[in-house]
Order: sequence, then C-alpha cells, then structure tokens
Amino acid sequence: DFQPQNRLEAARQVLTDFIARREYDRIGLVVFAGSAFHQCPPTVDHETLDRLLGEVRLATDLGIQDSTAMGIGLANAANMLKSSQAQSRLVILLTDGVNNAGEIDPLTAAEAARALGIKVYTIGMGKPGQVPVPVTDAFGRTTIRYQRSELDEDVLRRIAEKTGGRYYRAEDTAGLAK
Repeated sequence: DFQPQNRLEAARQVLTDFIARREYDRIGLVVFAGSAFHQCPPTVDHETLDRLLGEVRLATDLGIQDSTAMGIGLANAANMLKSSQAQSRLVILLTDGVNNAGEIDPLTAAEAARALGIKVYTIGMGKPGQVPVPVTDAFGRTTIRYQRSELDEDVLRRIAEKTGGRYYRAEDTAGLAK
C-alpha cells in the first residue's frame, strides 16, 4: 500500500526528510517488532542517525518474530528521554500494527510517559483491509503475499490523548510525509 516501496522503505524516506528539517534537535530512534531496542540515542549528529536508520531491517528479513511490541517500544523511548533537560520532550510513535507482543501494555507505557512529562504523537501507517506484503524466501526470491492490515487506532488515539499529543493516520507515503 506504499507502492513502489514497502512500509519500512516509505517510513525511512519520510523520516530521513524529517530529520533533515530538524537541524538543531536531538533525535533518537527506537525500533520495535517482537521486542524493542535503542537504534540510536538522542543526538544532533544526524549523519550518524541517518546511517543507523538505514540499517533498520524488517523482522522477516532478520528472521525474528514479526509482531508489534508497541508498549515496549514506547517505554524504551520514554526511558531514553526521562533524564533529558530539554524544554520539549516528545515521542513520535509510528506503527503499522496492533500491539501483540511484549510485557508492557501501550496504555501503561503512555501513563509512564505522561508522568515523565513526555508527549506522544502517534501515527498509524497503512490502509485497512488486504495489502500486498513482499516476502523473501530462503533462496532470496521475493514474492508478494496479501495479508490483512490491522491497526489499533483506538489505542493510538488514547496514547496521544493521555500524553497531550495527537493521533494521525497515514495511508500512503504522501500522507505520512504530511
């Protein structure tokens, strides 16, 4: 649904443009699938951030669980910002799924972010219904498989509301950039 790219490539392109426009902001990156980890701590070294963003791969390409641990991702991002003295601390939570992994509920993570004074802006990425998904087999051949796109917009709205942020829906690359 983000033709001609997959969702990750579309997000990478939009994030690269976003980072370039935030010249003096410290920006970090947390990546999540079945679990979450810090890809890059908050930095003004956007060249390094861009390089690390370029190294992000789909869970299926890495051979790890293809699920969505949204709560852990948000908790990691909030933890990354908790000791920051910045005047404005915020998280942009970009997901194309439903929280279906991890030990932390997304709304619990949102409560923790709110308690730390962190706003969370949420973006639900993807069109509803059946969408084409590129799948690479063990021989490196890529085929297209259709699967149902699920997005828990209610949880994303509630996360944003709890923390003073906003929720956005992006169904294509132009919408994501906006």
